[in-house]
Amino acid sequence: MSTHPTQFTKQKQFLVCVDSDGCAMDTMNVKHERFFGPLAADEYGIKDRETFLADWNRINLFSSTRGINRFKALVLTLIEAQEKGEDIGDISALTDWANNAPSLSNASLEAEIAKASSADLEKALVWSKKVNEGIETELAGEDKPFPGVLEGLTKIHGLTDVAIVSSANSEALNSEWNRHNLMPQVDVVYGQEVGSKADAIADLLTKGYAADEILMVGDAPGDEQAAAVNGVFYYPILFGKEEFSWERLSNEAIGKFLNKEYAGEYQAKVLGEFHALLAQFD
Repeated sequence: MSTHPTQFTKQKQFLVCVDSDGCAMDTMNVKHERFFGPLAADEYGIKDRETFLADWNRINLFSSTRGINRFKALVLTLIEAQEKGEDIGDISALTDWANNAPSLSNASLEAEIAKASSADLEKALVWSKKVNEGIETELAGEDKPFPGVLEGLTKIHGLTDVAIVSSANSEALNSEWNRHNLMPQVDVVYGQEVGSKADAIADLLTKGYAADEILMVGDAPGDEQAAAVNGVFYYPILFGKEEFSWERLSNEAIGKFLNKEYAGEYQAKVLGEFHALLAQFD
């Protein structure tokens, strides 16, 4: 059963960090296609919705920015919309906050508004809260883990500590993972409230693991970058090939990791596959 990061202590020699949306949970596409993008179009009065939503999905799902934080994605998509003639108003305060704040979450946005309120910050918060509400009330029962996740996590948790490292909020993570009986295979949850994924891995390194004893499992370039800046390993879940990726993780990659054989040729192979997949869309 998972604990809060401040209470978590190392139990095993090795640690596997797992992202949630698009990695363990088959929720990423539906969240963006039904909530994030359409609600942004509504909130900002987008006239050419088809183009806006296509840009939103490209930025968030099918490019090297896949998995980006929601507020960074909002800024990127709004800037593109402005360039295409949409009248969305001044977003300079939102852009500055999204590019420079150490933590990007509803709570940190509320704190920024309390310090220096602006219409664009407040509009972004309204949008983000509507997204959370929609996902919580309308998506329950439709979310599900990818095939092989429960079996894979059960096997992995018998061998290593397991942490969720996600840019989703912890309340949603606990709800989804408990609903599908995944949480018993998790020791600690690092959601967006803790900071970035890189911050989460950095904190986990202070728990006593060596860098070559941590493996980050994710589906997006941001996950790879979070691992790289901390000097830990990365294993990609290939979008469109999630079941294969989880089967290979639990039956092959985890053994390489535990036997200190992951570095070098093996990691280069799986990263090469990941980069080749992304290159098809960039």
